[in-house]
Parts: sequence; C-alpha cells; structure tokens
Amino acid sequence: MSETTSLPQIPTSLASLRESFAGQSSSTRALLLMAPLIAFELLVFVIPFLILLRISFAEPSSDLIYEPGSWSVEAYAAVIDNILALELLWSVISYSFLLGVVVTIVTVVLALFYAYAIWRSTGLVKTLLLFSVVLPLLTTLVIRTYAFRPLLSPTGTFNELLLSVGLLSEPIQFVPNTVGAVIGQVYIVLPYAILAIYSVLATMDWHVVEAARDLGASRPRSVAEVVVPQAMPGIIVAAVISFAWSVGAYAAPGLLSENITFALHVEELLLTDLRYPTAAALSVIMLVLMLAAISIMFAVLNRFGGDFDLA
Repeated sequence: MSETTSLPQIPTSLASLRESFAGQSSSTRALLLMAPLIAFELLVFVIPFLILLRISFAEPSSDLIYEPGSWSVEAYAAVIDNILALELLWSVISYSFLLGVVVTIVTVVLALFYAYAIWRSTGLVKTLLLFSVVLPLLTTLVIRTYAFRPLLSPTGTFNELLLSVGLLSEPIQFVPNTVGAVIGQVYIVLPYAILAIYSVLATMDWHVVEAARDLGASRPRSVAEVVVPQAMPGIIVAAVISFAWSVGAYAAPGLLSENITFALHVEELLLTDLRYPTAAALSVIMLVLMLAAISIMFAVLNRFGGDFDLA
C-alpha cells in the first residue's frame, strides 16, 4: 500500500504570483509598488497632522488638556487677535521668520561655494570634502549644537583667538545671542544644503562652462550665468530645507539664543500653560504661513532657470 504526499508547489505559486502581477496595468503596478511609501507617509505625517488639526478645533478648557467631542474656533481667534494686536505672538512669529531668512541666505551662499568646490575637485580632495559634509550628520544634533556654547561664549575659544591676534579689544557675546543662533542653525542645515546643490552640479557638463569662457566670459561671469542657473533646482531645494527647518528651529535658538522662537513658544504653551488647542492652532497657522512663504520663494527662484528633473 503506497502513500502519496502532496508537496506545496512553491515555484508554481511564485510563477503564478509573478504572472498575476505582470497582468496588472502599469498604474496598478505603480500603486502597488508605492503602497509601503504611501502607508509610511500616512502613519508618520498625515495622521499626526490630522490629530493636530482636530486638537486645534477643540474648546479650550481649564480642567482638561483636551476636551473630547468639543468643537470651537476660540483658539484660532485668540492667536489671530494676539497677532493683529502686535503682542507676544507677533514678535515670536516675526523673529522666527527673520531667523529663517537670515539662515537661508547664509546657508545657500556657503553651500553653493562648497558644492562647487566638491564638483571641481578630484581624487582624495573630493573624498575629504564629501566626508567633511557627512561627518557632522553622524553626531547628535543637540550635542553638536551645544558645542558652540563654549566656543562662542565671551570666555570661549573664538573670543580668546580674536583677542590674542589683536582683532578685538574686549570679548563679544555671541551666545546667548541671535548671532549664536544663526551660526548654530547654519551649521545644522548646511550639510543638507550642500548635498542638495552638489547632486545637481554632479549632472552638469563642465564643457558648457568651458565654452562660455572660450566665448569671452570671465570665471565669475561663467559661474553666475552658466553654473548658477543650471544649479537652481538644487539651490531651491537647499533654500526650502534651510528656511523650513530654521523657522521651526528648536535646538539652536533654545541653546544659543535668549529670544523666543515659534517652537519654543509652542513648548511653553504645551508643557507650562497646558493650552493644547492654542498651541495646535498656532502650529497650523505657522504651517500655512511657511507654505505661503515657500511658494513665493519657489516662484521667485524659479524665474532664474534650471531643469527641475535634476533636483
């Protein structure tokens, strides 16, 4: 008496699955391939924002952090009234945007020069320049930001160096100060800006720059009229990253400045005053203002050219 055992047909199953996947339309296949990314975006970004939006429309309560089931625009009214009256929130928002603009300008200029240097270098020099960009990213953000306190303090290394060479007669208080916050924030966002611009420069053909110089353009003019327009997609990405990160900056202003930024004020509303709806409403308003500012920035910089397929 013989017994037969049925074994799973793994190759056949895999083949049928592959045939089933191949039989789908291109749009369906693209959707299936993007499903993990879509799920990640929903879980990490969309759903938390919807929760924040819901809390912003809750009714403020002195007893509860969040009043379930309540609906109110009182938090938005309080924030807008405070802004229009040019009170605390106006100074907080204006300082946050001013910090973002200054950091963005400084970062993009430095990143463009550094990315250009990486692009034109070769061999060991290029490797060292790229390594110096990636190296700060391997250190915790708070630690590398806090390191500027002993460096920039009135009795710190930088002031002692300037005093020793005779450039200063007395120490300058860089921290806690806005100057220290700008330096710290530039140091945080600069690697990302450099990589964004360099990724576009790496696709450019150097012979185009040489052709411009053969036609009589000087070195600065060839860079300004050939390299910069071609690198504009990377410059815009670098500007958006620098601006968005700096307006909502928390670590650098908190450690290196005495001024209150938007993020620090939200922390105070949440942890000290327990005004969750107000904090959520302020966050939503700041997000709308930042998106409007970024749209204007994109429209202005986009006028200078560049192929955005390279970004």
